[in-house]
Amino acid sequence: MYKYACLNPIADVGLRIFDEQYEKTEDVAQAEAILVRSAKMHDMEFSENLVAVARAGAGVNNIPLEKCAEEGIVVFNTPGANANGVKELVLAGMLLASRGIVDGIHWVESEADNAEIATVAEKQKKAYAGTELYGKKLGVIGLGAIGVRVANAAVKLGMDVLGYDPYVSVDAAWNLSRSIRHCKDLDEIYAECDFITIHVPAMDSTKGMIDAQAISKMKENVVLCNFARDVLVDENAVVKALEEGKMKRYVSDFPNPVTAGKKGCIVIPHLGASTEESEDNCAIMAVKELREYMENGNIINSVNYPNCNLGKCTGPQRICIMHKNVSGMIGQYTSILGAAGVNIANMDNKTRGDVAYSVLDVDSVAQEQVLRQIMNLEGVIRVRAICG
Repeated sequence: MYKYACLNPIADVGLRIFDEQYEKTEDVAQAEAILVRSAKMHDMEFSENLVAVARAGAGVNNIPLEKCAEEGIVVFNTPGANANGVKELVLAGMLLASRGIVDGIHWVESEADNAEIATVAEKQKKAYAGTELYGKKLGVIGLGAIGVRVANAAVKLGMDVLGYDPYVSVDAAWNLSRSIRHCKDLDEIYAECDFITIHVPAMDSTKGMIDAQAISKMKENVVLCNFARDVLVDENAVVKALEEGKMKRYVSDFPNPVTAGKKGCIVIPHLGASTEESEDNCAIMAVKELREYMENGNIINSVNYPNCNLGKCTGPQRICIMHKNVSGMIGQYTSILGAAGVNIANMDNKTRGDVAYSVLDVDSVAQEQVLRQIMNLEGVIRVRAICG
């Protein structure tokens, strides 16, 4: 029996994928797996029972990844599960920014008691006239699951789309419209585009990447959309650019005191993935990832351990070993198994930064003392044995 806990409400359509082997617990200390959305986990103490955390969403800045890796806790996310929901909101954000829709709605609300509102509106509407998206240039920074969808949708709206991603995957490249121009330098995006939307993960190398210097290279009256993470943009520099007239609009999905209510800022209350469909897709994907790891030891879509997949566990035993990425580790634990007369039928070993993950299918069940020997090796973080 596996025990799991939910730190946030998780869609039932996902939780129903758990079978009778799984039991939900309200005591996080008893949980072997945790499902989470936005709950902050950095100050949590993890029990020895915990082996996996699945984030029902793409961003994982609320989870201490390095700490989890050091304690042998695999962290999963659900890339692409909410991509369509975010894509649609990005398009809505560009439409709101290109025309005076928000200000116009506010004006109508302020004139609610005016019996002549229809007549007055015909004169007032000139103040909210804007521009169309058709024919404008859009720069998409980051061509992952969301960026590709935004770029392709913008092409269908008649926009001239430029894309930038030095690490674009083969799958993403295949899915991109042929009409999209792939830029090798961000300066091309800044210099040419009327609209810029950013879709990259929040890492040390990307935090604050849209700063005052980047803004200075952008076209006059540019619209910047940020539906990825607020830390990617120096928002104080954005507010200054809006006040000075350099930038036309800043559309953000991350409310904070810097941008809320400021001139030219359209701030949405973090609705990017807040659709029934996105929440369902994320829950389904997260639960499937947990089940695959708990039952078969396979890692799919981890953000702190390497992906590793040996398929379904069908033999007498599968041994999963997390260890430091140092030389000689494989030889040490295979020697222990060999000395105990345990034959390895199949194995895989993958590395990611400072950590590594090994999965071994063996022809006979390794006794507890053998597994303990492996666990006691210097550099081994965690050992799990799964029976077929």
